[in-house]
Amino acid sequence: MSQTLAEVENEVLADGREWTRRQLEQRLQAQADQFTACLRSGLVLKRLCLHQFTLKTVSGTVTIRAPYGLSPRTGRWVCPIREHWGLEPHQRLSPALEQRLAYSAVAAGSYEKAAALAACWGSAISDDAIHSLVARLGERARAGPPPPPSPPPSPRPGPPALAFCLSLMLDGWMVRERGAHWGAPLAQVTTERVAWHEVKSAVIYHLADRAENAAGRGMLIEKNVVACAPGTEPLEFGAAVQQEALRCGLASAKEVLVVADGAAWIWGLIADRFSTATKTLDFYHASEHLWALARHLHPDQREGAAQWVQPLLHRLRHDVDHRLLETLEKLLPPDTPQSPPPNPILQREVEYFRHHRDHLQYASLAARGAPIGSGAMESACSQFQNRFKRRGQFWSRQGLRDLLAVDVAVKNHSLVHLWN
Repeated sequence: MSQTLAEVENEVLADGREWTRRQLEQRLQAQADQFTACLRSGLVLKRLCLHQFTLKTVSGTVTIRAPYGLSPRTGRWVCPIREHWGLEPHQRLSPALEQRLAYSAVAAGSYEKAAALAACWGSAISDDAIHSLVARLGERARAGPPPPPSPPPSPRPGPPALAFCLSLMLDGWMVRERGAHWGAPLAQVTTERVAWHEVKSAVIYHLADRAENAAGRGMLIEKNVVACAPGTEPLEFGAAVQQEALRCGLASAKEVLVVADGAAWIWGLIADRFSTATKTLDFYHASEHLWALARHLHPDQREGAAQWVQPLLHRLRHDVDHRLLETLEKLLPPDTPQSPPPNPILQREVEYFRHHRDHLQYASLAARGAPIGSGAMESACSQFQNRFKRRGQFWSRQGLRDLLAVDVAVKNHSLVHLWN
């Protein structure tokens, strides 16, 4: 009986994989035979012998017999070729395979799915091994030096004013962590076993990297992200955002544009790290506050609330001289001893817009092609949550830190630097 197309294809793929594995093994063995001296001192090893080890690669498992001996300079037993290849003492996975597994761990919904994906492309491995790999790479990503600066962006068609403008957006998203009594029987637990905590995040991109898809929906050709696990202080997060912004060209940017919601900690960070930037309150959050005020002023009058707020939103969005704050301040009673105390909700919203009086220039920003909303940040939060906020996921703090660091490295195209 003749073979099916799938059977023929799988057979040829297996033959090609075996040929590649043998070629790789031969080349690695030839390279290993040349390393008989200590890399640090250059002196030939004493008591030289052969050390056999296996290495799991993308092409399959290879076996290497490498020179192994005592370094005259350090007095340590070393295997020069393993040091040359950058392998840790007990590492059994090649860097190329580790990169694929790390990417799979981020792209898949769980370590179990990452292991299933690896088996599909011919590298059977347990989910526990992938979990251990992510823990090691996450620690390396946090402890190692930052990746080298990204190359300057190549000029793209578009308004010249946007060529060297850098946009930053900051926000946070929530993740479920295991509480202090995680795993305890329900009858013995008096507090919540699950705790919700915020992951502080940022998106950084060049305005020239904005584009649209065929349906007219906005998209980013390139972007960099920052994400810090729960417990990270705003000061530490701000330093991480500034460092990543410098890698993206902050020092040479013609203008820096920062868009954020009204969270106090975010605006404190902006004032500390990006004081000279053009600051904008996210238009959606501004409209949320105006709608809340409209519903307060016109309770149980949906049409009345809409008639009051929609002209305000239109002027705020399209008029340079919108005078929103003046309109809101007229709703407050006169500041005289005889006047009644102001409504606390009205007073709160007026103070909110007073605080952001310099961050409401939506018409002029939109005319220059600058962002007035944090859609890119919301999209990034959604992408993070698609991996970290799935049903049944309850993270330990360390496990969250490890995978988050690897995820950020993948998104920033800096994963390869973990092996350099």
